[in-house]
Amino acid sequence: MHEASPTRGGPQTNTPHPTDTRTTPPLASGPTGTQALRPLIDVVLDALETGRTARGGPLPAGGPENVAARVTAALGDVLPDHGDPDALRTLVHTLAEGAADPADPLCAAHLHCPPLAVATAADLAVSALNPSLDSWDQAPAASALETTLTRTLAHTTGLADALVTTGGTESNQLALLLAREAHGGSIQLVCGANAHHSLPRAAWLLGLPDPIVVPAPGGTLDPAALDDVLTTFTGPLLVAATAGTTDAGLIDPLPDIAALCTTHGTRLHIDAAYGGALLFSTRHRTKLAGLEAAHTITLDLHKLGWQPVPAGLLAVAHPHELAVLHQHADYLNADDDTEAGLPDLLGRSLRTTRRPDILKTAVTLKTLGRNGLGTLIDQVCARAQEFAALVQEHPRFELYDQPTISTVLFRPTDTDDTTVAAVRRRLLHEGRAVLGRAHLDGRLWLKATLLNPHTGPDDLARLLKLAEEGTPA
Repeated sequence: MHEASPTRGGPQTNTPHPTDTRTTPPLASGPTGTQALRPLIDVVLDALETGRTARGGPLPAGGPENVAARVTAALGDVLPDHGDPDALRTLVHTLAEGAADPADPLCAAHLHCPPLAVATAADLAVSALNPSLDSWDQAPAASALETTLTRTLAHTTGLADALVTTGGTESNQLALLLAREAHGGSIQLVCGANAHHSLPRAAWLLGLPDPIVVPAPGGTLDPAALDDVLTTFTGPLLVAATAGTTDAGLIDPLPDIAALCTTHGTRLHIDAAYGGALLFSTRHRTKLAGLEAAHTITLDLHKLGWQPVPAGLLAVAHPHELAVLHQHADYLNADDDTEAGLPDLLGRSLRTTRRPDILKTAVTLKTLGRNGLGTLIDQVCARAQEFAALVQEHPRFELYDQPTISTVLFRPTDTDDTTVAAVRRRLLHEGRAVLGRAHLDGRLWLKATLLNPHTGPDDLARLLKLAEEGTPA
């Protein structure tokens, strides 16, 4: 006797089909995506709040070992045989409890901004839809959005087009690559001693000669020393200037540098990862005079732009130079598809798979407008001036200089560098305040990078008070 087939009325089992939607985890998009996401978003928001409350300050107390122990305890078995339905809540809570929160006014160490809520919400849409900008058929609307926004932002700088990057490091590397290819495969970088570390690193990665480093007395590139270099050295050179140094937020004398590059016929790149957003401010944009003379410009809106990471751009003056980035992969940009009108996106990045990070920026610009974004910039620059005044008036602290953008350097008076470093680490270990550090003029300084437009006068006074309490009498 043959066993009855389950499909012909025989014995039924409760074993689910591999594609049974009752047991398959829900997707973030599609017909049921929004219904699946709504309760999960509530879980995430609740875990963010409970984690923040448990942290109780800008940084978790106890130092690296304490944070690592909490993470290990929350993870338990990283890959268990059977899943934990509460994993989302547990791990998001743990991440928030162990975070350095850039939205806390006492978290002011780095170029690490608190993202705008509207930009973060836009980023959720990108994560849910998961477009990939390596072919038009994966990201139709996103590719059109990116094309329009990048050109608009490039025009704001005075250049013609822009590529989306993961930040200043990738932008600087791309700038050197384009310069190298524009000069027959060989070029030498000339940069100030104040240049971002990613520039000499990019030269190394691209197999270029060691950079020529120009003195930067007082933290900015010396035009006279640059003139000597451009007069002395032969062969194609790329001058890299900085608009917003990492240490002190200083801006190189861009008009003088641009004039020298024009005189000597030298290509100019400006790393404006920090300071480039000053263009949105009527009050501060004049600090970037000369920016439009560059061949390439690095911008980074996850610094002074309140975007979730990443939000980098490289603006270019001559879009035809981007042709060197072109790659062909028949499954992504077949010739007949391109001839039929499908956009070829492979030449817009060194990456293949990449998300449309431009959406959050587009939403921010459309929501706030130039005036709204400019107001935020004016606010943080004003907070820096106010904090510098507090330092200057305090008998136990010394101010490095008046801030150019939103970075303030200061240190306890009559102390050595070892003490300055210890003050910072004590505050970090206790989770009370997050200050950075910078070496300038042969001394170590505490660094407050003020990027939170919600920071008020009481917060500034509290930050300085904590630094004072952390300093030995």
